[in-house]
Amino acid sequence: MTTIHVEVVETSSLGDRSHLAHDGRVALVVDPQRDIDRILALAGRLGVRVTHVAETHLHNDYVSGGLALAKVTGAAYLVAGADAVGFDRLAVADGDEIPLSEGMRVSAVATPGHTFNHLSYMLTGPDGPVGVFTGGSLLFGTTGRTDLLGARHARTLAHRQHASARRLADLLPDGAHVWPTHGFGSFCSAGRSDASASTIGREKQANAALRLEADDFVARTLAGLDAYPAYYAHMGARNTTGADLIDLTPAETAGADRLRERIEAGEWVVDLRSRKAFAHRHLAGTISFGLDGPMSTWLGWMAPWGAPVTLLGETAEQVAAAQRELARIGIDRPAAAATGGPERWAGGEESRLVGLTVAAFADLAAVRAGRSPRRLPAADVVLDVRMGNEWRAGRIEGAVHIPLPDLPDRLAEVPEGTVWVHCGSGYRAAAATSLLVRAGRRAVHIDDAYAEAAAAGLAVTGPED
Repeated sequence: MTTIHVEVVETSSLGDRSHLAHDGRVALVVDPQRDIDRILALAGRLGVRVTHVAETHLHNDYVSGGLALAKVTGAAYLVAGADAVGFDRLAVADGDEIPLSEGMRVSAVATPGHTFNHLSYMLTGPDGPVGVFTGGSLLFGTTGRTDLLGARHARTLAHRQHASARRLADLLPDGAHVWPTHGFGSFCSAGRSDASASTIGREKQANAALRLEADDFVARTLAGLDAYPAYYAHMGARNTTGADLIDLTPAETAGADRLRERIEAGEWVVDLRSRKAFAHRHLAGTISFGLDGPMSTWLGWMAPWGAPVTLLGETAEQVAAAQRELARIGIDRPAAAATGGPERWAGGEESRLVGLTVAAFADLAAVRAGRSPRRLPAADVVLDVRMGNEWRAGRIEGAVHIPLPDLPDRLAEVPEGTVWVHCGSGYRAAAATSLLVRAGRRAVHIDDAYAEAAAAGLAVTGPED
């Protein structure tokens, strides 16, 4: 009797999941990330052979490892026949059925919406449908966003997304599993959900696409869309031509003098340590993008495409992890790297080492009231670097709003004086504060959760104000 198992390979930093379905002998891999060594290692541990690789769509948020995985394993590479690509593939279309083994097969289901040619893959075993790989179509509690091919297509694709979700719900039984690629923090998702697993039946209860009529769903979807990373503009083209194997060998090592040159040239020299370590002491001119947060998303969004990036980490393992993260979004090779700590990176020059002033929302309230026990600098400017939807949902009275991705090009718009910087949790504020300090501004990093602002006594406006 064939027993089908589906393994999840999670890439939490990008909010994505790849899947490996197998029967103990052969495997199908759906939407693999660029670093296919994780897939190969998983297949090896399971003792299965990858015979098929499938793409639900040409991805906008990462460089696919599908072509490279198919080449390495000799697997058939399933890609929508309607997509014009620059590589050999098994062109599939709606209704095509692909046998994987004697008791396991997949069927392609056209589910346009996230893209025009999007496919889902219905996995069937001896007893009928087991589940469906939905890519960027039906997600947990939401759907994939519909504006990544341009705002002019967003409404049309939103209508198609609604119809596609309904089609999947009609095709599959309530107990069938839903296995999406996006939706775990990915900017490809039109909404957010905390669910870790789902079925068609659960989605009928929780998903707006299956509860709202088409016009209401479209209106809600379009109203909720916010900006998405600038590097997305390069992912589709890269996936259309097909990416080869990545090179994860160590980057060139940069000594203290070389780091000084890169910083003085205005290059992106990135400190991968935690923001608390960065605030305590760092090499002047470096930018904080801790590896303990979504480093690749924000750095890839903000750094000019093709600009040299130098990585600073405490260990070689930390730098290697960051290099892997960046390769997933097409930043294939760091310009240089260094390990150790600020003292080594500064070459022993104390004058090149600085720290950040760190505060909480309670400190901001005290400073505004003129009663700060810490003698913190005046809050001449409160800079909110959250995204547009966050700002519209509520904000501190009197704050200036510049979303973090816009800040490098809008530094001149930040009013004069000492700038207190906040985001939703502290991670983005650390990056923004380091950018301001690099530009010669005096800044305070509010390392605190925005939910604490009102409790601290700050006047906060709501979405109705």
